[in-house]
Amino acid sequence: MTVSRVEVVVNGITSALTYNSTTGKYEGSLTAPSQTSGTNNPSGPGVGSGASNGYYPVIVRVTDEAGNVTEETVSGSFANALKLYVKEKTVPVGAITYPSSGANIGNNAKPTITFTFTDSGSGVNPSTVKIKVDGTEYAPSSSSFNAAGTVLSCTYTPSGNLADGSHTIAINGSDYDGNAAVEVTSTFKIDTTPPTLNVSAPTNDLLTNQSSVMVVGTTNDANSTPVSISISCNGTTYAPTVGQDGSFSQSVALAEGSNIITITATDASSLVTTVTRTVVYDGTAPTIVSIVIAPNPADASGTYSITVEVTDA
Repeated sequence: MTVSRVEVVVNGITSALTYNSTTGKYEGSLTAPSQTSGTNNPSGPGVGSGASNGYYPVIVRVTDEAGNVTEETVSGSFANALKLYVKEKTVPVGAITYPSSGANIGNNAKPTITFTFTDSGSGVNPSTVKIKVDGTEYAPSSSSFNAAGTVLSCTYTPSGNLADGSHTIAINGSDYDGNAAVEVTSTFKIDTTPPTLNVSAPTNDLLTNQSSVMVVGTTNDANSTPVSISISCNGTTYAPTVGQDGSFSQSVALAEGSNIITITATDASSLVTTVTRTVVYDGTAPTIVSIVIAPNPADASGTYSITVEVTDA
């Protein structure tokens, strides 16, 4: 009897092969499944034991004219030949969660860097994930990974303190099918040093008969600009403009008696430096209570005394 048809079944789709009289074999050009055969994702098609060795099982069915059928599957003698391996071509997508680009990090020289890779196909291979800190490459520990669905999350904390100033991190990794993600970078600043604050006026414990005083000073921060100035006195808060050279000035109203003026400089990393000044305002002139001259009249060329009694609140 002669063969009437040869069919293959892949991923639930049956396709007929065509007899090639030149080679004497049945052949066909088929379209591979659209999804990878290996996957770490629960919804993936791979039937192997892991993302790196998943496959689509192929069934070959031969029918002769009498209706006799011979079928080969992966459980038969052609097991390895009937395993179709399919690799995706979509690259994983990386994202840095923290620190974001342009961030100012205050009082933390060892920030915990968090980032993710998303891959809906074979899944991201943790062993390929690398992070660069200022150009030096590191491999995060396996315990820092967390896979959830199509997302692989990772954390990395530098082993040593990062110096104050600008730093750049970069992440890269590949999926189990060998597709490399486009490198993602983030540039941020470390700032563990509060801003400088110099108050030139008023001097501490100043005594004045003026109802206001000028607060004058300069501020600066090498890593986290701009720096803002806040001045408070007797429940009133002032926000003077800080010049490009860091200088500021503000007229502050005084209450009769002792006044505590608090000047606070805050940089972009929320680090603060505070200076206080005490100013005493005495706006009340002294009162002359009595004046006594004795003797009065006095003898010519003689002596006399004068007594003045005064009060001053």
